Amino acid sequence: MTDGAAPPFNPAESKKVLAGILGLLLGAWGVHRFIIGDSKGGIIRIVITILTCGIGGIIGFIEGIIFLTKSDEEFHRVYMVEKKAWF
Repeated sequence: MTDGAAPPFNPAESKKVLAGILGLLLGAWGVHRFIIGDSKGGIIRIVITILTCGIGGIIGFIEGIIFLTKSDEEFHRVYMVEKKAWF
């Protein structure tokens, strides 16, 4: 893969459902972002939750819904390959 192309999508490696459910349940603590390999995004969500006394946790909940509504291929492309940081 020296041509810079994205790796092929493998459904067995999809973290969509796990990240989506954790976004719904523990989104305020950024767990879903850590699952998809976005440590910086996870830490940012923790800081937002602390600074807003928990109200900022709605961001993780919304992201969980978005993760679960995307197709596996789209989730992989957007969050695993392109590393989209917000919504």
